[in-house]
Amino acid sequence: MKSFHISIITALAIVSLASSCKKSWLDPKPLSFYTPENTFDNEGGFDAALAACEHIMRSEFMGDGMPQLTEMILSDIAVEGTTDKAGPQMDLDISLLPDANLNNMDFTRVGWYWENAYKAIQYANIIISRSAGLEFKNEAEKNRILGQAYFHRAYWYYKLVHQFGDVPYIDQEINEPRTDYYSNSRWDILARLKTELETAYQHVPQTTVRGRVNKGAVGTLLVKIYLSLGEFQKAIDVGKQVVATHPLMNNRFTVNQTKPRTNLMHDLHSVEAKIDLSNSEGILYIMSYPNVLGSIRSQLGRQLIPRIVGVTTPDGKTGIAFDKSVEPALEINSIYGRGIGRARLSNYYQYTVWTAKEKDDLRGVYNRDSWVSPADLKYNDPNLKKSGNVYYGKNLVKNPAMSVEDSIRSWYQWPHFKTFVPDPLSGDWNWGGETPMYIYRSAEVYLLIAEAYYWMNNLGGAAEMLNLVRSRAKASPLLASEVNIGSIVDERARELYFEENRHLELTRIAFIYAKTGKSCEYFGRTYKLETISGPSGSSYNKQPGYNFYFDWVMQKNNFYNKGVKHRWAEYKMSNHHILWPVPAAAINANTKGTINQNIGYPGAANNISPKPL
Repeated sequence: MKSFHISIITALAIVSLASSCKKSWLDPKPLSFYTPENTFDNEGGFDAALAACEHIMRSEFMGDGMPQLTEMILSDIAVEGTTDKAGPQMDLDISLLPDANLNNMDFTRVGWYWENAYKAIQYANIIISRSAGLEFKNEAEKNRILGQAYFHRAYWYYKLVHQFGDVPYIDQEINEPRTDYYSNSRWDILARLKTELETAYQHVPQTTVRGRVNKGAVGTLLVKIYLSLGEFQKAIDVGKQVVATHPLMNNRFTVNQTKPRTNLMHDLHSVEAKIDLSNSEGILYIMSYPNVLGSIRSQLGRQLIPRIVGVTTPDGKTGIAFDKSVEPALEINSIYGRGIGRARLSNYYQYTVWTAKEKDDLRGVYNRDSWVSPADLKYNDPNLKKSGNVYYGKNLVKNPAMSVEDSIRSWYQWPHFKTFVPDPLSGDWNWGGETPMYIYRSAEVYLLIAEAYYWMNNLGGAAEMLNLVRSRAKASPLLASEVNIGSIVDERARELYFEENRHLELTRIAFIYAKTGKSCEYFGRTYKLETISGPSGSSYNKQPGYNFYFDWVMQKNNFYNKGVKHRWAEYKMSNHHILWPVPAAAINANTKGTINQNIGYPGAANNISPKPL
């Protein structure tokens, strides 16, 4: 696959191009780059700009400390596992602040979303602005390029309004630094995105080069925006059109089916499946291939699985080795990968979400081909064998003397079928090789349709959609009487680990509750938009009942506000963390306008009413 890169000619005043703590950010400078006059004079130039949008999309899910980890950590399924230093996002009341280092893999990547969303939006805006003065070979090609650009703009604004709330909406190319931005209403932005995507949905072709936006991708994002705006029947109608052209993969279909201890889930999430053009379930992918110039290592194993090397024997000896001296029968590196435990899974995702109805679920902890625990591995350090240690070759056990830090980082089970990516280019450090990844699959669309039925109080319809996904995984079907918002959120967790932006989707549901006033039967509460971030001015509000996101995370995540702490920090979260802090550097540099700060963070007292579009 050819790798494209293109840069824009100017820096947006609200886009940080360096660390938010560097003063130089306040001095807007042009980037170095292709000039639009030379680049955007033909369709190939526009496709190169689309590739730049795709590159940013890929960067969210790949590489060391990828931003997607932040979406997981600020949710119910995981917490920060880097317990060997102060600073990572654990005590959010003191670490997640507007003037913190918000774009650093050792702390948080909240700021990455702000900066890179606006970069991608600028690329899309250049395409949309420049296309007006160019003759295309035909109208269909022009509509395809415009539709894909509208998708990329909507893709990032959908994230921004659920991560940061009211944000500046920019719909035109910016040719010089500006400092006069104003926050716009998230609801107005969503309404604008809906209109543009409805047009794009009519023009983007059903089939495109893999990795490029197609009609199904536009439809999937449109379904999410319809849900966000409370237009539930439209979400169902478009969602059914998408799944009709992207049926689930219900049978084994890759070379993995001949390998022992694999199942359909291993097929579906393998490198081979994402390359296989017969895979009808995949809708939108990010592309990276083994041995192809421009690809990058996924590092999934390194980020997501425990730091097994930290596990010692019960008598305190080093228990694990990853070098070539390890006996092949006890090898771990090439079979499971070598992790550092950045995203430590919660008990909710490891245990409680897998009920008796998931006893046969191919995705779940009861299937020991799909899931792996440290206790499934064996002590393999050759020095144990040399010294005659009785634990050599025995299964790992959790040392009673293991520190809290090591327990958090080194002892939890994980979904092996999702995290393992072979790395043919690496000899010893098997952290996760190159692979395409799903952005959208039809399984998620079925779950979105189920959610739309739930909001319309059609629990039978919701159960039918949920069961299509569950039956493929061999989970027991749900009755309509068993469906509630918890059923839907749980199923998303089971199916979409590392694929969905978990914090974002929980926030989306929280806003729907607050907008519609629908009673949340799961908690027996109703919510309001006016107080969705908690009481105005309260920085450390931990009372339930203000938003669904906080209530859900507090009940499901066994770390936040439960007194779990180690020598560096205690895990804490507050109501206002439903939305993230707007980087202070963006607000401070915007001297001729007003970018609002979210309630609960320093600076919110200076807010003004968001400007309508």
